Amino acid sequence: MIAGLQSLLRWAFMRVEALFNRAFGDRVNPLYHLGSITFWLFWLVAGSGLYLYAFFETGVAGAYDSVEALTHGQWYAGGILRSVHRYASDAMVLTMLLHMVRHFAFDRMRGWRWFSWVSGVALIWGVYISGINGYMLPWDQLAQFVIVASFEWLDWLPGFGGAMARNFLYESSVNDRFFSLLAFMHIGLPLLVLLLMWVHVQRIPKASTSPPRPIMLSLGLTLLVLSLVRPALSQGGAATLGVSPTELRLDWFYLTVFPLLYLWPMAQVWALLVAATAVITLVPWLPPRWRRAKTAGEFHMTVDDGTQAHPVRAGETLLDAGLRAGLDLPYECRNGACGLCLCTVQHGEVDHGPFQESALPESLRAQGQTLMCCATPRSDVAIEVVRADGPRRTAVHTYEGRVETLERLAPELIRLTIALPPGQQIRFTAGQYINIILEDGQRRAYSFASAPDNGSTIELHIGLVPGGRFTGHVFNAMQVGDLLRFEGPLGQFTLRESERPILFIAGATGFAPVKSILEDAFQRGLRRPMWLYWGVRRRDNLYLARLAEQWQAQHDNFHFVPVLSEADPADAWTGRQGLVHEAMLADFPDMRGYEIYVCGSVRMVEAAVPAFIGHGLDENLCFTDAFVPAARRDSAPAD
Repeated sequence: MIAGLQSLLRWAFMRVEALFNRAFGDRVNPLYHLGSITFWLFWLVAGSGLYLYAFFETGVAGAYDSVEALTHGQWYAGGILRSVHRYASDAMVLTMLLHMVRHFAFDRMRGWRWFSWVSGVALIWGVYISGINGYMLPWDQLAQFVIVASFEWLDWLPGFGGAMARNFLYESSVNDRFFSLLAFMHIGLPLLVLLLMWVHVQRIPKASTSPPRPIMLSLGLTLLVLSLVRPALSQGGAATLGVSPTELRLDWFYLTVFPLLYLWPMAQVWALLVAATAVITLVPWLPPRWRRAKTAGEFHMTVDDGTQAHPVRAGETLLDAGLRAGLDLPYECRNGACGLCLCTVQHGEVDHGPFQESALPESLRAQGQTLMCCATPRSDVAIEVVRADGPRRTAVHTYEGRVETLERLAPELIRLTIALPPGQQIRFTAGQYINIILEDGQRRAYSFASAPDNGSTIELHIGLVPGGRFTGHVFNAMQVGDLLRFEGPLGQFTLRESERPILFIAGATGFAPVKSILEDAFQRGLRRPMWLYWGVRRRDNLYLARLAEQWQAQHDNFHFVPVLSEADPADAWTGRQGLVHEAMLADFPDMRGYEIYVCGSVRMVEAAVPAFIGHGLDENLCFTDAFVPAARRDSAPAD
């Protein structure tokens, strides 16, 4: 029965969340931030409550009049804040209950999560008691009803014997000391709730207590508009203990049980609440046991070819385990929608868990990828993190290699290969670069031009820079067998994993990192449509045009377009001419839906990127690597 209910609720949540993702985007989907929204609502309740308390008279004679003065005398402040206080409290109940139901639906309360679940049950009771206590303070007829009903309810318990309710038979029975006690409770109980909220999130790695700013602002604005359209008002005039209220509008978020106090015997009401609380509290240990059996035991996880194995508790996601271990992992929604926590499972088996199909389509699952925020291990696993903001953050090391070949591919271009000592490799991601370390410690940055499958030999493309210190040495003095010191890998100009078609634009030796990315993509069998636009001045600057033409002949998803900006009549050039980014725009006037990688001089990048964005390109899908002169460089590929 529980499994069927969870399955139904999970189906409903997944579809509603998908709808909200289309409406709001996965980053500000409120269903992914129910816990942090609850924190935000608490602060709204606390802030508005402090203002109201500053004007509230904690006495029988002045309580009602002070509340009315706040509501009507200063409607622009006290009146609005009274309504915000009430509606934010109601919304807090709603978000807490939705938060709990969602965790139940996705079975996120078993194993190590039992503490958060049980503390959450206590937290809900704390909020309910605080809210009911708050309805006693205005001393209107609703307050009279809540106070009398609450104490009659408590009088049923052994030891009271009706003594509490008798305090409300006559007006003279209620004094200022009683109101001071109620006010003290309404300060103390929320402080206890805040403590419980802090305790509640302690077992959750990097739990967020602040929702995204758009949610904060929109929620605050919604409460403000609601307060203006339907202000919270006192009901029935001041409390009169000698007369029972006959018609009241109850707040069904807090006072749902109160009508039962007059419809059922008190014993049944108590039995209902105690039984419901007990069942909800014990849910983590109730059947079905399939989930616990499937994830029984503790596994270990290694990340990005690391040597340290991190423990993963039973039922714990890869993301939670990594964050608990202090790893720097990318994530956003933590609910399988944004795709930011994508990783590749290199070894082992995982349960993908529930996720939105748009974040993890079948094509990515077929490549062994999963979402860390949803996936739980079924064995020891090794994963490689797919970072949206660049490559996996491999440690930067210093190496020493020997020049293996010096091949002049064009009058001003040399292909340099460096061989590392036997048994040594440099692990890098296609598109990254290294820093050549000169004798005085200065550095010159060059992109890998080879795929990362063979890290024992690396390929660099060295273009001659007039007056360049290192390039001059390469062209005039360097010999095969010379030693070179370098550090790496560095950089974030790497291919992002998605299903979008790719446009590459390379200027001159900007072809080097693109070559590395393309060769790696071909080796991995990547089927995404890809176009390469290579822009140079003269025909002899297309130093590996035949290789690009071979790729085009061998791979039907790849297209090559060379472009000359200063074609000489002697070149007998019949291909495209002009600026390379303008040639691309002529072929792709609408760039929506494309992913673009731009590598070349700063001047080319600065001209191309704004033009692409102006033609519909999403700026978050444009990745650049600008070569800068050595005098201006700050660890970026250059001469």
